[in-house]
Amino acid sequence: MNASTQKFIKMIKRPVKFRMFLFWKLPAAFFSGVRIKEIDEEKSIVSVPYKWLTQNPFKSTYFASLAMAAEMSTGVLGMMNVYKRMPAISMLITNMEASYFKKATAKTYFVCEGGGQIRNTIEDAIASKGSKSITIKSTGTNKNGELIAEFLFTWSFKVKTN
Repeated sequence: MNASTQKFIKMIKRPVKFRMFLFWKLPAAFFSGVRIKEIDEEKSIVSVPYKWLTQNPFKSTYFASLAMAAEMSTGVLGMMNVYKRMPAISMLITNMEASYFKKATAKTYFVCEGGGQIRNTIEDAIASKGSKSITIKSTGTNKNGELIAEFLFTWSFKVKTN
Protein backbone atom coordinates (compact mmCIF):
# COMPACT_ATOMS: atom_id res chain seq x y z
CA MET A 1 0.00 0.00 0.00
CA ASN A 2 1.50 3.36 -0.98
CA ALA A 3 1.70 6.34 1.37
CA SER A 4 -1.09 8.37 -0.26
CA THR A 5 -3.47 5.38 -0.09
CA GLN A 6 -2.67 4.95 3.60
CA LYS A 7 -3.22 8.66 4.20
CA PHE A 8 -6.57 8.58 2.37
CA ILE A 9 -7.81 5.56 4.35
CA LYS A 10 -6.72 7.16 7.62
CA MET A 11 -8.57 10.37 6.68
CA ILE A 12 -11.75 8.47 5.71
CA LYS A 13 -11.73 6.57 9.00
CA ARG A 14 -11.82 9.82 10.99
CA PRO A 15 -15.60 10.27 11.46
CA VAL A 16 -15.63 14.02 12.10
CA LYS A 17 -13.35 14.81 9.16
CA PHE A 18 -15.30 12.54 6.83
CA ARG A 19 -18.66 13.98 7.92
CA MET A 20 -17.33 17.49 7.28
CA PHE A 21 -16.34 16.36 3.78
CA LEU A 22 -19.84 14.95 3.21
CA PHE A 23 -21.48 18.10 4.55
CA TRP A 24 -19.54 20.37 2.17
CA LYS A 25 -19.19 18.15 -0.92
CA LEU A 26 -22.08 15.64 -0.70
CA PRO A 27 -24.78 17.19 1.50
CA ALA A 28 -27.45 14.70 0.39
CA ALA A 29 -25.29 11.84 1.67
CA PHE A 30 -24.57 13.72 4.90
CA PHE A 31 -28.23 14.37 5.71
CA SER A 32 -29.32 10.89 4.57
CA GLY A 33 -26.92 9.21 6.99
CA VAL A 34 -24.75 7.44 4.41
CA ARG A 35 -21.63 6.20 6.18
CA ILE A 36 -18.48 4.29 5.27
CA LYS A 37 -18.34 1.32 7.62
CA GLU A 38 -15.18 -0.30 6.34
CA ILE A 39 -12.50 0.43 3.76
CA ASP A 40 -9.20 -1.10 2.71
CA GLU A 41 -7.28 -1.41 -0.58
CA GLU A 42 -9.65 -4.01 -1.99
CA LYS A 43 -13.08 -3.44 -0.48
CA SER A 44 -15.44 -0.89 0.96
CA ILE A 45 -18.69 -1.22 2.88
CA VAL A 46 -21.11 1.71 2.94
CA SER A 47 -24.44 1.85 4.79
CA VAL A 48 -27.61 3.84 4.31
CA PRO A 49 -30.34 3.83 6.98
CA TYR A 50 -34.06 3.56 6.49
CA LYS A 51 -35.35 6.77 8.04
CA TRP A 52 -37.56 9.75 7.28
CA LEU A 53 -35.05 11.40 4.91
CA THR A 54 -34.45 8.22 2.90
CA GLN A 55 -37.96 6.77 2.77
CA ASN A 56 -40.41 6.49 -0.09
CA PRO A 57 -44.23 6.30 0.16
CA PHE A 58 -44.08 2.48 0.12
CA LYS A 59 -42.42 2.16 3.55
CA SER A 60 -38.97 1.32 2.23
CA THR A 61 -35.75 3.11 1.35
CA TYR A 62 -36.04 5.32 -1.72
CA PHE A 63 -34.16 3.95 -4.72
CA ALA A 64 -32.05 7.12 -5.06
CA SER A 65 -30.83 6.76 -1.47
CA LEU A 66 -29.80 3.18 -2.20
CA ALA A 67 -28.05 4.31 -5.39
CA MET A 68 -26.20 7.04 -3.48
CA ALA A 69 -24.77 4.54 -0.99
CA ALA A 70 -23.94 2.01 -3.72
CA GLU A 71 -22.15 4.69 -5.75
CA MET A 72 -20.15 5.74 -2.71
CA SER A 73 -18.98 2.16 -2.15
CA THR A 74 -17.40 2.16 -5.62
CA GLY A 75 -16.42 5.82 -5.77
CA VAL A 76 -14.48 5.84 -2.51
CA LEU A 77 -12.23 3.10 -3.91
CA GLY A 78 -11.61 5.24 -6.99
CA MET A 79 -10.98 8.34 -4.87
CA MET A 80 -8.52 6.39 -2.77
CA ASN A 81 -6.53 5.45 -5.87
CA VAL A 82 -6.47 8.94 -7.43
CA TYR A 83 -5.77 10.80 -4.16
CA LYS A 84 -2.69 13.06 -4.57
CA ARG A 85 -1.77 11.13 -7.73
CA MET A 86 0.74 12.53 -10.21
CA PRO A 87 -0.25 12.90 -12.92
CA ALA A 88 -3.66 13.97 -11.64
CA ILE A 89 -6.58 11.71 -12.60
CA SER A 90 -10.20 12.73 -13.07
CA MET A 91 -13.02 10.27 -12.46
CA LEU A 92 -16.59 10.28 -13.73
CA ILE A 93 -19.53 7.89 -13.78
CA THR A 94 -20.56 7.22 -17.37
CA ASN A 95 -23.23 4.58 -16.78
CA MET A 96 -25.25 2.95 -14.02
CA GLU A 97 -27.48 -0.13 -13.96
CA ALA A 98 -29.54 -1.29 -11.01
CA SER A 99 -31.52 -4.37 -10.05
CA TYR A 100 -33.76 -4.43 -6.98
CA PHE A 101 -34.75 -7.68 -5.30
CA LYS A 102 -36.31 -6.91 -1.92
CA LYS A 103 -37.71 -3.87 -0.14
CA ALA A 104 -35.14 -2.09 2.00
CA THR A 105 -36.94 -1.60 5.33
CA ALA A 106 -33.87 -1.25 7.56
CA LYS A 107 -30.21 -0.28 7.18
CA THR A 108 -28.75 -1.50 3.91
CA TYR A 109 -25.06 -2.31 3.50
CA PHE A 110 -23.36 -1.97 0.10
CA VAL A 111 -20.17 -3.91 -0.52
CA CYS A 112 -17.78 -3.29 -3.38
CA GLU A 113 -14.80 -5.59 -3.75
CA GLY A 114 -13.31 -3.98 -6.86
CA GLY A 115 -10.40 -2.04 -5.39
CA GLY A 116 -7.75 -4.00 -7.28
CA GLN A 117 -9.61 -3.72 -10.58
CA ILE A 118 -10.02 0.03 -10.11
CA ARG A 119 -6.33 0.44 -9.26
CA ASN A 120 -5.31 -1.52 -12.39
CA THR A 121 -7.64 0.57 -14.58
CA ILE A 122 -6.11 3.79 -13.24
CA GLU A 123 -2.60 2.41 -13.89
CA ASP A 124 -3.67 1.56 -17.46
CA ALA A 125 -5.01 5.10 -17.95
CA ILE A 126 -1.68 6.54 -16.75
CA ALA A 127 0.33 4.19 -18.98
CA SER A 128 -1.77 5.14 -22.03
CA LYS A 129 -1.84 8.85 -21.06
CA GLY A 130 -5.55 8.79 -21.82
CA SER A 131 -8.73 7.45 -20.34
CA LYS A 132 -9.89 3.98 -19.34
CA SER A 133 -13.26 2.73 -18.12
CA ILE A 134 -14.31 -0.06 -15.82
CA THR A 135 -17.65 -1.43 -14.65
CA ILE A 136 -17.74 -2.23 -10.95
CA LYS A 137 -20.46 -4.02 -8.93
CA SER A 138 -21.85 -3.01 -5.57
CA THR A 139 -24.13 -5.43 -3.75
CA GLY A 140 -26.62 -4.27 -1.13
CA THR A 141 -27.85 -6.53 1.66
CA ASN A 142 -29.73 -6.11 4.93
CA LYS A 143 -28.42 -7.12 8.36
CA ASN A 144 -29.65 -10.70 7.73
CA GLY A 145 -27.58 -10.94 4.53
CA GLU A 146 -30.64 -10.89 2.26
CA LEU A 147 -29.98 -9.37 -1.16
CA ILE A 148 -31.68 -5.97 -1.54
CA ALA A 149 -30.11 -4.60 -4.73
CA GLU A 150 -27.17 -4.81 -7.09
CA PHE A 151 -25.69 -1.85 -8.91
CA LEU A 152 -23.20 -1.70 -11.76
CA PHE A 153 -21.32 1.59 -12.13
CA THR A 154 -19.11 2.36 -15.09
CA TRP A 155 -16.32 4.70 -14.05
CA SER A 156 -14.08 6.54 -16.48
CA PHE A 157 -10.59 7.50 -15.28
CA LYS A 158 -8.72 10.07 -17.35
CA VAL A 159 -5.27 11.58 -17.03
CA LYS A 160 -5.68 15.35 -16.61
CA THR A 161 -3.76 17.51 -19.05
CA ASN A 162 -2.62 20.98 -18.08
